Amino acid sequence: MSSSKDNPADPFKKALAETAKTLANDSEMSVTFTVDPPGMSNEGIRLPQVTRRMTREEVLLARGTADSFALRRKYHNDKTFNRYSPQGQMARDIYEAMEWARCEAVGARDMPGTASNIDHKIAHEAERRGYSQIREASEAPLAAAAGYLVRQLASGRPLPKGADNVVELWRPFIEEQAGGTLDGLKEALADQAAFARFARQVISDLGYGDQLGDDPDQEDQDQEDEASEDEQSEEVENQDKQDDGENEDASESSAEQSQEAQDDASQAEISMDDMADMEDGDEAELPDGEAEMEPPPPQPFSDADPHYKVFTGEFDEEIKAEDLAEPVELERLRAYLDQQLEPLKGAVSRLANKLQRRLQAQQNRSWEFDLDEGILDAARLARIVANPTVPLAYKQEKDTEFRDTVVTLLLDNSGSMRGRPISIAAICADVLARTLERCNVKVEILGFTTRAWKGGQAREKWLQEGRPQLPGRLNDLRHIIYKSADAPWRRARPNLGLMMKEGLLKENIDGEALEWAYRRLVNRREARRVLMVISDGAPVDDSTLSVNPANFLEKHLRDVIAMIERKKQIELLAIGIGHDVTRYYDHAVTITDVEQLAGAMTEQLAALFDADPRKRKRAQRMRRAS
Repeated sequence: MSSSKDNPADPFKKALAETAKTLANDSEMSVTFTVDPPGMSNEGIRLPQVTRRMTREEVLLARGTADSFALRRKYHNDKTFNRYSPQGQMARDIYEAMEWARCEAVGARDMPGTASNIDHKIAHEAERRGYSQIREASEAPLAAAAGYLVRQLASGRPLPKGADNVVELWRPFIEEQAGGTLDGLKEALADQAAFARFARQVISDLGYGDQLGDDPDQEDQDQEDEASEDEQSEEVENQDKQDDGENEDASESSAEQSQEAQDDASQAEISMDDMADMEDGDEAELPDGEAEMEPPPPQPFSDADPHYKVFTGEFDEEIKAEDLAEPVELERLRAYLDQQLEPLKGAVSRLANKLQRRLQAQQNRSWEFDLDEGILDAARLARIVANPTVPLAYKQEKDTEFRDTVVTLLLDNSGSMRGRPISIAAICADVLARTLERCNVKVEILGFTTRAWKGGQAREKWLQEGRPQLPGRLNDLRHIIYKSADAPWRRARPNLGLMMKEGLLKENIDGEALEWAYRRLVNRREARRVLMVISDGAPVDDSTLSVNPANFLEKHLRDVIAMIERKKQIELLAIGIGHDVTRYYDHAVTITDVEQLAGAMTEQLAALFDADPRKRKRAQRMRRAS
């Protein structure tokens, strides 16, 4: 008898995993379900999570993704793919999309039941990327159109909604440029090498032939020609030896003539060698004090500390929030966030309005004096009464905009922020972004965490390589862009709901996240750049700290902060939730209750924008004292 705590989705997941292994013809393949984006590796495949509710959309997406990955694993050979892979990015994208479509089409031909499942996956991707709303071909990716068209021509099935729109926008161009080549699609479909050559021809027809690189088939032909020449040379040499044997009884005069000819040839060779040595003398010997140029050393991973080590960065990701969840899920999570923070919204909004009034008041605080017309200057009223003809007695209010400003909010997305802290951080970032946007201040919202608990793929690679000593940072970073500085607030609003996603918040490596945010901010064109960090303590990553010195991550954080403060290209401040961050940051405030976060954020920003520097410093001293 099953327990009431059993997940009703588990039997479906188990059955789907076994089906995928059968389709892939790989009983050792691992199949996992995760909230991370689906993907493939040498070990196995990652499928979209299926919750306890087992909605129709979740089930269909999981089945379609499983079938697509399994067919790719069965019909795709990496060695052949890499052999013919183009060098340029656009050509490589088209090549990859066409190969993926080939695997799905061949699988659907052999196993027709997979076709409808994969249709659901394609429809889901097209909806997530907004393909059905596109009206111009320039807005649709050519690579996606090429892949969809190959699938349609190979299978004869109509394309799902959204995908069909992309194909129709590009179809006239593709058929005009590559229509003749596409006629040979079905003959090349079953043979990956033949299809790769076919795809390269299509790419050339579409105008990207300059991105293909060298033709691997031509290289093979050249090697065969060289081998043939070597064989011919060997035959000639053998024939010469045979002729020499037959002429052993030749006359002495002939032998002497032959010896003289050989001596002449040797002298010619010697003289030619001497000539070559004379001509190449400058290259053969380098001048004293100079050595052959060595390749430059690899760039340090951190500008703040060149000795900061990272075992591998190949599994790190910088990703937009909308790529970590579907639009429907983001809307649901956003609604949940709004519901959680309903009691706090009033207080946050009042503080935001207060901040806005202070900022807007500073925008209209400047006056021009000594004018011939305008508003009467009360300071000169006595002189005007005494002498009404006195000139330059008027003033006029002048609009003074802020210096062009951008603010980055860097939010700690670690597991210790789970619950009310991350909810309040999300809603405060939302309200501040909206408030500052009204005052023509651009806002960027970033988050940082790791992709896995206790090391992830980086640790697996470290274990496979024999556990080298002091490997450095040993986890997979995940840096999230919730809102870029140039994106309007209304478009990024649903993204902040992602912080409510179960399984997102893991571990925190603050130093690299701060340096990442700094690099993004320092390259902005605005005259004034502000970076506000919201965290709940010191950097913690169990995988890294278990095999490195205990202060490894904390030291790097201090080094990054010192670099930023030294260069003075941005203004850096921090808010600590429940932990004292003043030991790291010069300009920081610590709050003991997460509900104080809204007030702390608004006061910090208001102080930054205060027109009077002395008043701003006085306010900062008062906050530190409190």
